[in-house]
Amino acid sequence: MKRTALYDQHLDSGARMVEFAGYEMPVQYPLGVMKEHLWVRENAGLFDVSHMGQVILKGENVKTALEQILPVDVLDLPVGMQRYGMFTTAEGGITDDLMFANWGDDVFMVVNAACKEQDIAYLKSSLGECDIEVIEDRALLAIQGPKARDVFARLVPDAATMTFMQSLKFDWQGVEIWVSCSGYTGEDGYEVSVPNDTAEDFAKALLAFEEVEWIGLGARDSLRLEAGLCLYGHDIDTNTTPIEASLNWAIQKVRRLDGERAGGFSGADVILPQFADKPKKKRVGYLVEGRAPVREGVEIIDSEGEVQGVVTSGGFSPTLSQPIVMAYVSTESLGDEKPLFASVRGKSIPLKQVSMPFVPSRYFRG
Repeated sequence: MKRTALYDQHLDSGARMVEFAGYEMPVQYPLGVMKEHLWVRENAGLFDVSHMGQVILKGENVKTALEQILPVDVLDLPVGMQRYGMFTTAEGGITDDLMFANWGDDVFMVVNAACKEQDIAYLKSSLGECDIEVIEDRALLAIQGPKARDVFARLVPDAATMTFMQSLKFDWQGVEIWVSCSGYTGEDGYEVSVPNDTAEDFAKALLAFEEVEWIGLGARDSLRLEAGLCLYGHDIDTNTTPIEASLNWAIQKVRRLDGERAGGFSGADVILPQFADKPKKKRVGYLVEGRAPVREGVEIIDSEGEVQGVVTSGGFSPTLSQPIVMAYVSTESLGDEKPLFASVRGKSIPLKQVSMPFVPSRYFRG
């Protein structure tokens, strides 16, 4: 298994390490998953996400070329801003979701760890003469929480005014760091790319503040679930379209039917009509009655016991003190507003549909 530049520091901090996407990664620290989760909601949590794939795309026509493989608006994205995107199949499914930033002449992209080899191969085969630089010598850290902005500004003062989805470069002790105002928790904060040989010092500088604690993959998952964010391979995959996944917002009007640059991407003939013609299933969120968590794979049934959907992410919400789930459910049953239940070991547990995110996001928009 691979290790990130911060592996030794995780061990020194008492982390329990597990295999994740081919890496040895910290799933939790002595604080424990529940307390780590609540720490991020109240303070500032530090995550090692160096297993993610970092790529720089260069070329005169790189943004035009990207619009042929991404269903989102690349050309109009302002310099210094980033956007959520996804790769799609001819059938309208999703092969990965990602973030990309407009750095002027270059595009900086971060892809999921488990998909990065296939993503990089896809970029190389799809972008023609564009130059694709895979970044191997940088770590990626995320600091998240209501106190993250104040803490980070003590190290990088100029980042204090960054707004949600900005992506800029700064100097820290003579080293160039790449900072985006984003994350995976629903909280304000930053994701920071730093050279591997600087990563440990940078992490130590953040952890020196009493507001900051290391946070593992366990709490990262429960935080993103509360934020209503998809996890690739669970809530989105090649069998789900962006519209089925309730990611309509991610496809800007300019790329939709009747838009100035409508379609032109893989699967457009399947995806775009779904804006008007409802798909057969939809990703929705539910509060679960009682205290028992409902896990991925549990069937959603109606009062007659007919299967209407399946849970793709589920667990106990530390913030709400109750179980929550995301599930794909038939749009017919949603339209009928039938009472639905989670079928767990022969028991029908009542569900209450709610809008997502389950916990309000606190992104800083200025």
